[in-house]
Amino acid sequence: MNTRLLKNCRLRDRAGLVDILIELGRIVRIAPGIEAPASIEVTDCGGGLVTPPFVESHIHLDSVLAAGQPRFNAGGTLFEGIQIWGERKASLTREDVQARALEALKLMAANGVLVVRTHVDVTEPRLIALDALLELREQVKGWTTLQVVAFPQDGIYSRPENDGLLEEALRRGADVVGGIPHYELTREDGVRSIHRIFDLAEQYDRLIDVHCDEVDDDQSRFLEVIVAEAIKRGGGERVSASHTTAFGSYNDSYAFKLMGFLRRTNINFIANPLINITLQGRQDTYPKRRGLTRIKELVANGVNVSLGQDCIYDPWYIFGTGSMIGVAHMTVHVAQMTGLSEIDACFAMIAENGARSLGIADYGIRVGGSADLVVLPAATPFDALRYQVIPTHVVSRGRMIARNAPAALGFDSGALPDWM
Repeated sequence: MNTRLLKNCRLRDRAGLVDILIELGRIVRIAPGIEAPASIEVTDCGGGLVTPPFVESHIHLDSVLAAGQPRFNAGGTLFEGIQIWGERKASLTREDVQARALEALKLMAANGVLVVRTHVDVTEPRLIALDALLELREQVKGWTTLQVVAFPQDGIYSRPENDGLLEEALRRGADVVGGIPHYELTREDGVRSIHRIFDLAEQYDRLIDVHCDEVDDDQSRFLEVIVAEAIKRGGGERVSASHTTAFGSYNDSYAFKLMGFLRRTNINFIANPLINITLQGRQDTYPKRRGLTRIKELVANGVNVSLGQDCIYDPWYIFGTGSMIGVAHMTVHVAQMTGLSEIDACFAMIAENGARSLGIADYGIRVGGSADLVVLPAATPFDALRYQVIPTHVVSRGRMIARNAPAALGFDSGALPDWM
């Protein structure tokens, strides 16, 4: 249907309830009491919170839903997961990758996620997963926005052919240049890989998103190299540093100095609290580190922080529901952001902050904007996170693509024994 009206919507930045009129996939009017012809479809949102779609800033769609193939990650470590995936990717087919990725995208869309950045391993010589996801990007563009990161899982310089594979992935159409400097063979190779990433991004006019310092080692300091390159070359808003878990292990003197350098650029940080609280600190006895970047301090210093699930039932993480509400809920806890304004900030990390990280221009609820909307059975972001709600309705490009029955709890007092 080309015309649709959402009634009784609650917006985060506006008092009272409004209606939202949609025509040809765009928002054409936002006002209370809009009268609509009988011929158009009307959805009563019942005072529910209506938000722009959630943004998945960091996931690996090539490996989703592949847990246990060929075996489960018994030790639960990052590097065991990489080893298992190294065995699994030898048997990848285009159909296999697309089927699992599409199932995950549908799961996320039902949870209100309509903007997704996926990393794809491009150290597999056939580039099967890359081609599969580039093709899928075109297939789903009518209802979701998919960005593809060319990610050299095994490092750019760990094998002679990997550098060429990374560049070939950009030639084939990958949207973003990725990297993993802490997994290169030496510190020097890690620094060299970051320089190469920035060079490729300039040559092919691509965004940058680097798996950076995803270790507990307080001497893993590739973030400073990324920050330095962003300061020297400019364009920091096109650069994202993902994970940066070692930032949580740096001594405070060094961390404060680095935070000062961050103020000279505007790079984005992408945290993945579900996977990092699981993978990091495995070698610690007690006290055991949380294994998370300094989310709270980054936000306090005005740095853009967004969130990712990273994994859904794959060799690194055996859980995952596709819900970014769940990711934000975890962030409130592990980052100790329990003040009301901080809880709102965590909600923003799965919405507008994510759109900023990914460089999405047509985002937000405004007249003339794309009609991509999520209806939540909650009055505020706090309530949405407190109850970990799922959307009642998801609208993509003006079309209703998901309807979910809100969860309801019931208690039968009549079933209690007389003595209670």
